[in-house]
Amino acid sequence: MDEVTLVLKEPLVIPVEAESICPDVLADKSCREIESLPLHHGNRERRLGELFTVHGERSVHIRIEGDVSRVKKIGYGMTKGRIVITGDAGMHLGAAMTSGEIIIEGNAADWLGAEMKGGVIRVKGDAGNLVGAAYRGSKSGMNQGMIIIEGNAGNNVGERMRKGTIAIMGKAGDFLGVGMIGGTIIVFGRIGMRSGAEMRRGTIVTFQEGYGTALPLQLLPTFRYDCTYHPVFLRFYLKTLQRHGLEIKEEYITGNYRRYNGDIVELGKGEILVYEPGT
Repeated sequence: MDEVTLVLKEPLVIPVEAESICPDVLADKSCREIESLPLHHGNRERRLGELFTVHGERSVHIRIEGDVSRVKKIGYGMTKGRIVITGDAGMHLGAAMTSGEIIIEGNAADWLGAEMKGGVIRVKGDAGNLVGAAYRGSKSGMNQGMIIIEGNAGNNVGERMRKGTIAIMGKAGDFLGVGMIGGTIIVFGRIGMRSGAEMRRGTIVTFQEGYGTALPLQLLPTFRYDCTYHPVFLRFYLKTLQRHGLEIKEEYITGNYRRYNGDIVELGKGEILVYEPGT
């Protein structure tokens, strides 16, 4: 498969904004044209070729080698193609994307997949705060697509998300799904304080009490117990994660869950599903 490879020349100290590192932009450009693309390095404009060694041309498949944790907005608004990052990635990665795939073999910073409208993002390490969230002043965050985080995630994951799926194999921070309008968030590790606060619709799934953690699950008092049942729709989501190569216990697929509905200070049609071990 033909691809464009960008190799970081030296470690970055000053942040870089790199909206031009996107399959839509590189698809029809020669190697020389790619090297000439503008980047914002602090308060200066630089050329991509000054910071990266470029191999390949005219491809919607991009490989980035090196620690680009200080490079922001890679894949911003992408509509096609694939990006693979072999190190850590910076803020706003894949934000507003509508299609395509991004794979990060390291860690991702804040605002991963913010307001994304489609596509798949997969992080092999940890992610920061505000995954799939809405930007300040926006009415809704993530609106389609899937984000898979194999490690842990920070605070405010899925803030005001409307549709789509976020799966976190590790733990998540505070205010998980805050202001959530719809969509599904699945967390296999511990979840933080005030999960689902101001949630209107949507689903949060937690396995905390069946995960071997000594910390008890504490839900907001504005969530009320409804019933214990087997949610058939959840089997589809978990089997989809299995198809992505993730190890999902069979008892999670076939077991029962306690359902709590809320946040009753808002519309109250959201739900938190808590896995019931031994069922």
